[in-house]
Amino acid sequence: MRGFFMVGGRRLSYVDFGGPGRPLLALHGHYNEALTFAALAAALAPRWRVIALDQRGHGESDRAHRYEREEYVADVAAFHRHLGVGPVPVLGHSLGGVNAYQFAARHADKVSALIVEDIGAVVDCDWSFTTRLPGVAPSREALAAALGEAAPYLECSFRQTDQGWGFSFGIADTVASQRALNGDHWDDWMSVTCPTLLVHGTHSDELAAHHAQDMVTRRAGGIRRVELPAGHVVHHDVPDRFADAVAAFLSRPR
Repeated sequence: MRGFFMVGGRRLSYVDFGGPGRPLLALHGHYNEALTFAALAAALAPRWRVIALDQRGHGESDRAHRYEREEYVADVAAFHRHLGVGPVPVLGHSLGGVNAYQFAARHADKVSALIVEDIGAVVDCDWSFTTRLPGVAPSREALAAALGEAAPYLECSFRQTDQGWGFSFGIADTVASQRALNGDHWDDWMSVTCPTLLVHGTHSDELAAHHAQDMVTRRAGGIRRVELPAGHVVHHDVPDRFADAVAAFLSRPR
């Protein structure tokens, strides 16, 4: 089921994958949207009911004038408030991972557990891939061909318009968001108090193994690290193993 709510005059969209289970909020990364978590939602059902946000500028949510850290965190807080749920687990990939741990750090009473997928406490994002993305293609097949090996990672965001096939995100918006994501976020990471799972893709070009280990060591308790044979988008590369790791973490006694 797709739902909508308003924040500061902008409409945000989300997908509630449904079911009788306990809510799990999910936040996607750049180039993606809520539907990227469809396979995870199916794997975690019926125990968990995944509710995934189309973050500002992505999916069916409105574009925004700003993509700063505080705006993203405020959107997550509004999402949580709109759903009317109590403390819940929050999962985030990449951009969504930073948003998730910053939300957990600043709204500890709303987050019962945290899953961070392949992003660090210090982010140095390279947006050269973004600026090389094709603008408009004449067909879905042509867009996929232009993207090459990256196509499977972006296809949930393919959109047809009057001009042809493109993306549900804006290229300039994504660059602005990536610029704002960069920085040292150690203070937020260290402020998280809930049980945490850090999922690291061993072939990731975003999160280095030594930094992932440092994130665990410096938190000193209440955190687990899982390494899986994947690139940056672990939930895409090894969906079954990712879902198993998330399910095992969530089933642990608190």
